[in-house]
Amino acid sequence: MVIRSVNLETVCGITSRLPENKLPEVAFAGKSNVGKSSLINGLMNRKALARTSASPGKTQTINYYNINNELYFVDLPGYGYATANEKVKAQWGKMIEDYLYQSRKLLAVFLLVDIRHAPSENDRIMYDWIVARGYHPILIATKSDKIKRSQLPKQMKLIRDTLAVEDDTIVIPYSALSRQGRDEIYELLDSLTAGETEE
Repeated sequence: MVIRSVNLETVCGITSRLPENKLPEVAFAGKSNVGKSSLINGLMNRKALARTSASPGKTQTINYYNINNELYFVDLPGYGYATANEKVKAQWGKMIEDYLYQSRKLLAVFLLVDIRHAPSENDRIMYDWIVARGYHPILIATKSDKIKRSQLPKQMKLIRDTLAVEDDTIVIPYSALSRQGRDEIYELLDSLTAGETEE
């Protein structure tokens, strides 16, 4: 995938109606501090289009980024933000649920987990939720530069075992610093959208 153009096209809040897009969509889900905005910026070759913050929980909307007028990156609200009140957490959860239910153009969901730790209860709930909606999550193990290379196999196995994923589930280590894993994600995006763009 070669990124030629990027445009933040639609921002949906809690009361917004989701757009009926004609282009295919891939969604990105993950905990508030997992590095989701950094991944999306890295894939888009932009430094700060997707908002990052020292304070987790910055993404409180569903953001649609038009990529090359061919595809949308859909940035879902971060979950598991500890200091958010229960009402806000419930609203974010409903936004994600509504999107997974209502999008007619969603091809795949990338679920981000921190490679340094076992996936949390919220991660397990989100994984099961995505599967229950009929999607096969692609796992992105972020912050791979924070561990030694020799630890990679052990941490990847920990992620697989904790989430009880199927054998063919794709798990890609990713580093926002070195861009490790970016080419693999691009290849996946190309394969996902190949049939869509030919129609």
